[in-house]
Amino acid sequence: MSDAGPSPWPAQVTVDLDAVAHNVGVLRGHAGSAGVMAVVKADAYGHGLVPCARAALAGGAVALGVAQPAEALALREAGVAAPLLCWLLTPSVDADALLAADVQVAASAPWALDLLAAAARRSGRTAQVQLKADTGLSRGGAFALPVEPGDPRTDFEALVRHAAALSAEGAIRVVGVFSHFAYADAPEHPTVRAQQEAFADAVRLAERAGLDLEVRHLSNSAATLTTPAAAWDMVRPGLAVYGLSPVPELASAADLGLRPAMSVSARVAVVKRIPAGQGVSYGHTYAPDHATTVVDVPLGYADGVPRHASGTGPVQLAGRRFRVSGRVCMDQFVVDVGDVPVAAGDEVLLLGDADGAPTAQEWADAAGTISYEIVSRFGPRLPRRHVGEAGR
Repeated sequence: MSDAGPSPWPAQVTVDLDAVAHNVGVLRGHAGSAGVMAVVKADAYGHGLVPCARAALAGGAVALGVAQPAEALALREAGVAAPLLCWLLTPSVDADALLAADVQVAASAPWALDLLAAAARRSGRTAQVQLKADTGLSRGGAFALPVEPGDPRTDFEALVRHAAALSAEGAIRVVGVFSHFAYADAPEHPTVRAQQEAFADAVRLAERAGLDLEVRHLSNSAATLTTPAAAWDMVRPGLAVYGLSPVPELASAADLGLRPAMSVSARVAVVKRIPAGQGVSYGHTYAPDHATTVVDVPLGYADGVPRHASGTGPVQLAGRRFRVSGRVCMDQFVVDVGDVPVAAGDEVLLLGDADGAPTAQEWADAAGTISYEIVSRFGPRLPRRHVGEAGR
């Protein structure tokens, strides 16, 4: 049995903070004169919110972006003082707490501006606001394109007018305008150009209304790496900060000079021989045609291993590649290792930087999803171990 050391955890996620800093440096090289806002939402895509935020800043990011208010407040409570944008609001948000924490808040509708202005009046602080324009994703933001034939008015135009009035009052200060691409991972798609043009119109509208913008940003990871003309004042990468390619059909992470920051490993729990024809795991969807050795790996879909990767998910064990045999269960999955010598306690790599180790993209391909989902879904039963010196 290998010496795994005492631990209550049968598996763990290891995150290389130096890789995070390195990747921000690569993105800075693509951004030209634009600053880099590192997106650290969703616990930094599963990599650890506070350590990765600090590592990204150490790598040269000038701002941070999060989706939810709780994420923004957690960063402030940890002492992270960098410029910080939070972009998902609901009417129940504690706007007072966000203003007190000096968080820039995105507004997609007039009610959000009113909410922030009311908090500003109560506190005596000026709310720092960025207006979000929907330039064609039809998700968050005020729609910046005409909807009804013959009616050129837009929701974004109404948002700008309302923001200008509250800005004149002194309740809010509009520091930026931003939007989000729908198809940046296909840089030749016509929507990429169309959204750039719509964003330029939105920016001009805000500036004509007298709003003194400090930042204008549109580019996510894919656009940062493939569409330099869309950089404006700032780029807003997420996935690439963690060393994964946002355009896997065009270029791998290695091709782009990115270093994956996450490794996921477990220790073999059970090793046994089974006869030819013996079904493995629920539903017996896998049965070897010869006597073989199977091992039980104590990770399952409750930990974030996708059940859709049953029978296809890649792992590395004893220096060799194998795949999940049969169905992924809630807490474990099985691997047929043939006659390879394996012992309980041996390390199994699901993701890693060792030669031949599987990648998040390979798991995504195996599960029919995207690498974003693979890294961000690993749950709290896997402790995060952070290595490297960046941001320490």
